[in-house]
Amino acid sequence: MKAMILAAGRGVRMRPLTDTVPKSLLPAGGKPLIVWQLEKLARAGFTEAVINHAHLGHMIQAALGDGARFGVSIRYSPEPVALETAGGIALALPLLGTAPFLVINADIFSDYDFAALAGLDLQDRLAHLVLVDNPPQHPRGDFALAAEQVHETGDKLLTFSGIGVYAPRLFGGIASGARLALAPLLRNAMASNRVSGEYYGGRWHDIGTAERLQALDATLKGERA
Repeated sequence: MKAMILAAGRGVRMRPLTDTVPKSLLPAGGKPLIVWQLEKLARAGFTEAVINHAHLGHMIQAALGDGARFGVSIRYSPEPVALETAGGIALALPLLGTAPFLVINADIFSDYDFAALAGLDLQDRLAHLVLVDNPPQHPRGDFALAAEQVHETGDKLLTFSGIGVYAPRLFGGIASGARLALAPLLRNAMASNRVSGEYYGGRWHDIGTAERLQALDATLKGERA
């Protein structure tokens, strides 16, 4: 299975840090956020990764190169402007192939083991999502989980972690270069019961602000002390 790391976001809420450095290269615990992801992928047995980028994308390519030193072969999917999640994945489909693939947000930090998804067979499903408890900044959640099936509504909504496995056909109708969010595609698939999911109760952080990045950095440094 191939993996894709989403790194095209502008990181507006993290300005001025992201005025000169792409969000995925901001450091936490002594290494860039995206490097944590690459190293975790390699440990989980993934050997091929695709990274999309837009804002300051040349810095990402210069920093990561071909990925050899991380144990993962990297190919890049540059976007002239950020195409949002579904648009970015659709543009990268020629690099991802015809089998289901793992997608991870570059700006999360988690100890979830990607190996748990490496051999996932979607069968007739279009997606499999990892859901987590709602963080303080997102108390309403995103989707409900019942009997390993993800629904748009339910008694208790959980937060989508930014970790998921997708079938290429989920994005097949998107024109190359179109801007499109992921949520509408997932909701359409949920309506026909074609999105499975799982709950993860371990460590997970959404690094969406400078304050959250600073907190994670302090925690990781403290663990290494």
